[in-house]
Amino acid sequence: QVQVVESGGGSVQAGGSLRLSCAASGLPFAFSSYAMGWFRQAPGKEREFVGAISSRGMATYYADSVKGRFTISRDNAKSTVYLQMNSLKPEDTALYYCAARLTSVSRNAYDYNYWGQGTQVTVSS
Repeated sequence: QVQVVESGGGSVQAGGSLRLSCAASGLPFAFSSYAMGWFRQAPGKEREFVGAISSRGMATYYADSVKGRFTISRDNAKSTVYLQMNSLKPEDTALYYCAARLTSVSRNAYDYNYWGQGTQVTVSS
C-alpha cells in the first residue's frame, strides 16, 4: 500500500520559516526512481505548483512566487523529500501537498501518481 505523508505544517508569522517533510512508502519502484513535487491549495483557489525535484535530486524547479525563498531537497535513503520555506508571506497560506511521479519532473499536478493528504501552513501578518 502506497503511503505519502506530509508533516511539519503549522502557524507562523510573516517572515518566519517552516520545514515540511514528506515520507513515502510502499511505492512500486524505489523512491529514487520518482520525481517529487510540492503543490499547494488555498481556500477557493486551484491547486498550484510550488516546486519539484528530480529523482536523484540533481535538479530542482520552483514557481516564480517562491523562487529564492523555498528550497526542495531529498534524502533517498530515507525516502523523504523536504520543503524549506523561508521569508514566509501571508499569501503562502495553503494546504501543502507532496506528490510522486515515476521518472521525470513535471509542473502539472495531473502528471503525478501518488499524493499525500496535505499539511496546513498558515502565515499571519
